This record gives sequence, structure tokens and C-alpha cells, in this order.
Amino acid sequence: MYNKHYKSNQLFSDTWFKVTSVIFLIGLFFSGWTGNSYAQSDKPNVIIIFTDDQGTLDLNYYGATDLVTPHMDDLGKRGVSFSQFYAASPVCSPSRAGLLTGRDPNRADMPGNAPSMEGRPGMSPDEITIANILKDAGYKTAHIGKWHLGYTPETMPNGQGFDYSFGHMGGVIDNYSHFFYWDGPNRHDLWRNGERVYYDGEYFPDLMVKEAEQFMRENRENPFFLYFAINLPHYPYQGDVEWLKYYQDQNVPYPRDLYNAFVSTQDDRIGELMAVVDDLGIREETLVIFQSDHGHSTEERAHYGGGYAGDYRGAKFSLFEGGIRVPAIVSMPGTIPEGEWRDQMAHGTDWFPTIATFTGANLPEKRLDGKDLYDVIMSDSNESPHEVLYWKLGNQWAVMEGEWKLIGNPIDSTGEGERTALDGEDQLFLSNLRLDPTEMKNFGPAHQDIVERLMQKYEEWVNGLD
Repeated sequence: MYNKHYKSNQLFSDTWFKVTSVIFLIGLFFSGWTGNSYAQSDKPNVIIIFTDDQGTLDLNYYGATDLVTPHMDDLGKRGVSFSQFYAASPVCSPSRAGLLTGRDPNRADMPGNAPSMEGRPGMSPDEITIANILKDAGYKTAHIGKWHLGYTPETMPNGQGFDYSFGHMGGVIDNYSHFFYWDGPNRHDLWRNGERVYYDGEYFPDLMVKEAEQFMRENRENPFFLYFAINLPHYPYQGDVEWLKYYQDQNVPYPRDLYNAFVSTQDDRIGELMAVVDDLGIREETLVIFQSDHGHSTEERAHYGGGYAGDYRGAKFSLFEGGIRVPAIVSMPGTIPEGEWRDQMAHGTDWFPTIATFTGANLPEKRLDGKDLYDVIMSDSNESPHEVLYWKLGNQWAVMEGEWKLIGNPIDSTGEGERTALDGEDQLFLSNLRLDPTEMKNFGPAHQDIVERLMQKYEEWVNGLD
């Protein structure tokens, strides 16, 4: 309540009004407020948990009855889970490019895996990433974990919109020595902000959690974007001893026992990450997105398998469902529905425009392939924003429209490390995911009209790539 002396002094009142108005406007300016966006304090944090080679159904919440994954399951119970979510590609680098740019990997200059050797470029630095648009919106941005999108200063994370980066630049490392060993000579691959760092003998997933916690605590007063690209359960299978013993005691057969132990180890670290979010009291202010980059590996170094796709055919490298249909969850308690499922078709490039909607960030002028999932996330009555989806990896390609999917030059990577190319009439393989979700029957010979229609759609799409 004002003193009557103030009320009677008109000169003081006018001066007071002017001063407080200026202070108010200055406060709005430095808080980042604009008339058509959120105030900075209202911008949600964004965490993307991007796993590596995790099979289509490899969460207990997705139906794997022999897996213990309480922390990933909790994301589903406290969010929205997708039953028909597709990776941008069945291999690592293109899938990551699709996620971060919102563009088809072929349009984003990342049609195949980036080289895992220092000095070799990857995704074009001209691409605009989620980190770029969020940084422009006032966010602090961090990459923690696997990169695999380039190994030169301009194509490493700090050149692609990330304020902070810690992790490996190539496709795979040993989790204790931090050496890339896929082809010789073996070479150390662990970096912080473009500088090589050494933590010999320390377990990389633990280092990831430690780095992520430090970043979140330092930026708790600011909106932040954390790209937590955990390199599990990608080989080498190096799960915690306790989990290895648990699955062996459960008589889980080899190599599923090794793989499961690694998935549960991954789940523990995701639990530790989310415990930090809870401890900071920002769970309801944080948009958490969880997705696998593509299907499980059947490569020799992955012991020829271990992952689980249920009845879905294929695995990593394949455009059958087991290679591209992945677990995907989005959670933000208090804003997003909890414990709900969405059957609508969605795609890895969709997170880019969806994040922009949740954060108020501006979309780039470049053409995006991703579609905003906000309406689908908020209500299961809304239709998928996609009528057609496309993929291209080498000479293997696919186009999906509704229940029909046409694959050109398909590869079945399901068993014993073999990537079997189908031949004969199966070089054009028409699936009907409603009638045969296993994709064992080729409907093409009986439905040539559909084959021709989808081929025309694909040719128009591929000819329109930038």
C-alpha cells in the first residue's frame, strides 16, 4: 500500500512510473521475451536419448519379456509411446543426420555412414541442426556420447551448433580403452570440445552420465538441450558384471544373454540421467525424447545377433521392418499425456519440427522432410502427418503408403551376420503390413498396379532430392 505522501506528490508519481516502466522493459529484453514466443523461463529443456542398435521391441514396455528395463519403461509410463515409429535409415550416420536436421539423410548430405577416421568430413556444415535452432532461441546445447557425423572441426559437434561436446567421433569404441578398433590401425577416439582427452580404464557410459550431470547442473537456470547419444547396446557387448550374471542365472541363451546385459546396463545409466533431472526439480519442465537409431545388429562383432524384433523381418542394414521400426517415446509430465500409445506412423525426422513447436524455436528456411508430431502426441484421435514415407540406402530403397510398403533391392540381415540380397521377382518386394506384418510374403505379383503406383511415387521423390 502506497504512503499518502507518495499519492499526493504527482511529480514523484510520474517519475516513479517512468523509472519502473524502463526497468520492466529492460527486464523483458534481457529475459528474451517476445510477443509471439515463450518467456525464457517457460522454455522447456530438451533431452534426446538416442540409443545405438537397439532392437525394435527391446524394452520390457515394448513386449520383451526377458528384459529388465525399468527406467526406459518409466519414460513410457510417464509419456507417449509409438508403436509404428521409423528410423530415418537402417544404419548409424544417416539416421543421426535425419534426427538432427529434420531432413532425409540423402537430402542432408549423409546418405551412408561417415568415415571414422580423423580428418575425414561428414555431414555438411551448411546443414542446420536442432542444436542450431535451439541455440538461436537462447538454449545452451550439449552433445554427449556418439557422434559419427564427421571428423573435422567444422563437421564435429562444436561446428554443428553444440556449445559443449564430449564423446567419440567415429562409429564405435571400446568402452574402457576408448579406442576405435573396427579397422586398423587402432586409434584413440575420445574428445571434449574438439580436443583429445584420456580416461583410460574408465567406463564410457559412466563418463557420459558424469558429463551430462555437470552440464545440466551448470545450466539449470537456463533452458538447455542435451543430445545424449548413448553408444549402447552397440557392440562390443560390455555389460555390467551384475547383469551378465543375472541373465546367465536366468538361462537366457547366447548371444541374447550378452545383449540383454548391455541393454539393462544402458537402462541403469538412463535411470541415473533421469535421477539428476528429478534431483534438479526440472522433470516437468523437460521434454525427454527417447529413440533407437535403427534395428539391432547381426554383425560378427555383435555375436551375430542378440536383439529382438519379434515377428518383424530384418535387422540393421535392412529396410524390412526389423531394420527401421524402432522404439520411440516422448515424455513431459504435466504437459504430455502419460501412459498412452500412438499407432500413427511417425519418423525420425519428425522430432526437429516437433521440438520447434514445444520450444518456440524458429524453423529454418531449408526444406524439411519431418512433420510436426505435436497434435498426434497430444491426442490419439489426430491422424499421422505422413501419407507416404521414403528411404534410400545405397541401391536399396523403400516407399510406404498406408499398409503397403514397396522395397527395391531388399536385403535381409536377420541371421548369422549375412546381408542377403533377394533376387528374382523379390527384387521388388511388396509388403502388406496389415495382412502380413512378418513381410515374408511378396504381394507384388498379385498387385502390379500398386507396385507401379509406389514406384512412380518413389521416382518422383528421389528425383526431387536436392
